[in-house]
Amino acid sequence: MESSDYEIYEYKAGFSKKNIQSIREVPLTIILNGQEVVTLLCTAKYPEYLAVGFLKSDAFISSPDQITDLTIRDEGSRLRAEVETCHDPWKDRIMERSITSGCGKGTNFGRNVTTISKRRVAGEIQVTPEQVLALTNELHQRSTLYNATRGCHNSSLCTPEEMLLFREDIGRHNAIDMICGQCFLDNVSVENKMIVSTGRVASEILLKVLRIGIPIMISTAVATSFSVELARKTGITLIGNVKQDSFWVYNDKGRIKGF
Repeated sequence: MESSDYEIYEYKAGFSKKNIQSIREVPLTIILNGQEVVTLLCTAKYPEYLAVGFLKSDAFISSPDQITDLTIRDEGSRLRAEVETCHDPWKDRIMERSITSGCGKGTNFGRNVTTISKRRVAGEIQVTPEQVLALTNELHQRSTLYNATRGCHNSSLCTPEEMLLFREDIGRHNAIDMICGQCFLDNVSVENKMIVSTGRVASEILLKVLRIGIPIMISTAVATSFSVELARKTGITLIGNVKQDSFWVYNDKGRIKGF
């Protein structure tokens, strides 16, 4: 169940009853080799991909071969993802907590932005302005949960011609982590793919896309200054503020046909 029905009161020049759908919110606690990493708030869809995508994007794991066991436990009001690995993911890590721009507690285990900034994103992919607009429009059309609840973000993995994966969740971070996790576990090639998403592109979002190696990030919302600077250092194509017939190119117009 992705949503629940509620009877509320709506004010429009007076009060009246109204039936609405409210998006489901479930805590997912990730346990790595017996130690708690983080609790994410999510819709409980694709919890295995979400857990692995989070661990991959936070650099706890670098290869699917490191995972020896992955168990999802449904405890009624919450979920637990118990992940076992054959390596020590905690070695040389100093646990820090940071409040991300998504307004939720996030993990920062010495996340080394300086190191990741030295990477250059590969990929010969090119996309036309018309394809950017068409894929964003398709993202909106597929957003049935958002249309029903007004309470989620959406992300998709795309080629210039088609949408391959579509994921939706309470947080834009979760939606992207689910895609990253599925690509990671299923060995999906990403060097000539794009992420098309809703929501502000803050640094932690761009870092997730960078870690998985996707060369183009597209969002219907704007990007923060840190994300723009990071995109320019790493060569990722960053497109934002996509409207019905316009968008902004923050970096690397070379992957966009028509310039």
